[in-house]
Amino acid sequence: MPLSEPKGFSPVPQNLATNLIIDAHLDLAWNALSWNRDLHLKVAQMRTSEAGIEGKSRGRNTVSFPQMREGRVGVSMVTLLARANPEGRSILDFRNQQSASAAAQGQLAWYRLLEEEGVCHLINDLNALRASTSAWKAGSGDAPLGFILSMEGADPIISPSHAEWWYRAGLRAVGLAHYGPSAYANGTACEGGLFPAGRELLRAMEELGMILDLTHLADEAFWEAAKLFRGPVLASHNNCRAITPHQRQFSDDQIRLLIERDAVIGTALDAWMLVPGWTQGTGNGPRVTLESAVEHIDHICQIAGTSRHCAIGSDLDGGFGTEQGPEDLDTIADLQSLGPLLAARGYSAEDVEGIFHGNWLRFFERAWA
Repeated sequence: MPLSEPKGFSPVPQNLATNLIIDAHLDLAWNALSWNRDLHLKVAQMRTSEAGIEGKSRGRNTVSFPQMREGRVGVSMVTLLARANPEGRSILDFRNQQSASAAAQGQLAWYRLLEEEGVCHLINDLNALRASTSAWKAGSGDAPLGFILSMEGADPIISPSHAEWWYRAGLRAVGLAHYGPSAYANGTACEGGLFPAGRELLRAMEELGMILDLTHLADEAFWEAAKLFRGPVLASHNNCRAITPHQRQFSDDQIRLLIERDAVIGTALDAWMLVPGWTQGTGNGPRVTLESAVEHIDHICQIAGTSRHCAIGSDLDGGFGTEQGPEDLDTIADLQSLGPLLAARGYSAEDVEGIFHGNWLRFFERAWA
């Protein structure tokens, strides 16, 4: 269904396959260091290298540097991801914040080594963002990939006063929690608000000019954080509860608040977040395609009456692979297929360009002005 106030259908340009994409959520360092994946390889080579390794997503990964270039995913928000959870048994969990911080600093070191190698450029201000996007929009497929550092769950920030160290190290966006409670807030799969340290961290982030990512917060924590934090907010990878009922998704009221704050919401491609009735760990449920992602994009557009608040935050290889993603997506390069699907619903070439990269650019222009 086209927007409530459609701009009119415009044919998708023939060069859509070369349209720049900004992906607001990729766990690249976690894949490289915790999953021991060489992202320099093509996806097919990476899958071959994991043949015989048991476990979810093994041999089914979707992201590598060559495939990012193929799909013109030229700029990304890339994560630092390590949780402090003494009871946890996953490869994300560490016994205390000091260990989680050390792990995240190791991920930071990996990104810096890539920058020295010329694979990427770490973006921490507006001039760097403009230079990176200009190179990619000009068709320079061999330009360094542009990486904006974000943190998914703030446990590696040992205390609110430690936020300044991370900011100076290049960190620009922070989500307070991931799954379960962090040191700062309640997150996905639990209930409750911010902890006292979370309120202090928000004050420190606001003073530093950091961006708050409202993704993964429990409902009470979401509303409390949105009220307290007056700096720029975004949602790097979140879908719609009206379509897929679960606390992990945003309610329409939460979406309206984000629209009021001129935020942008990146649509995630995890199957259980896209359709109701899809069971994690089993692969059982309805069909999931890229059209399922377009449903979530369209729902936000209908609420807003415009496409300016929608974008991509794929979360590809965020602990899942092709076994838990859209069946018509083999690698991250297939994100380009979203363009024709949006056009078929009446979205203009301008709308598609905004969803692919323009809305994130506008957001950062305002946030970093």
